Amino acid sequence: MNVEVIRSTRRRKTVEARKVDGTVRLSIPATMSATEEAHWVEEMRRRFEEPSANLDLTRRAATLSSRYGLERPTEIRWVSNQRTRWGSCTPATKRVRISRRVAAFPRWVVDYVIVHELAHLTVPDHSPEFWELVERYELTERARGFLIAKGLDG
Repeated sequence: MNVEVIRSTRRRKTVEARKVDGTVRLSIPATMSATEEAHWVEEMRRRFEEPSANLDLTRRAATLSSRYGLERPTEIRWVSNQRTRWGSCTPATKRVRISRRVAAFPRWVVDYVIVHELAHLTVPDHSPEFWELVERYELTERARGFLIAKGLDG
């Protein structure tokens, strides 16, 4: 993946990366050393190439259920027929489906969608008890904001 580095005299401490036409545009402070630049080029290349579509959902759900004290699904899989939801589950059978649209999102957003569905295995509605379970995931608020910006808070 190509990375275009833009040195900015206005930027002091932070870096910013975004994908434009298949190229990662990395904005860095003009004062950043060549070593720091190389680090951020590789880091952003890794972040943008990490395809969630290749994520082992079963393994990830097991990790997240253990970490946050949630039930494990009997099955979790990608689906392409969900147009209005990021994920869904059937509490009676403990089967979870995650929309393929989510695969293009950052890993921490995918994790939120998984945690959200795992919480539904215990609490099928969106009651305060449900949100207590979901909010065990420390990036819940950030991920919900990301999904709202994408047009739907799953």
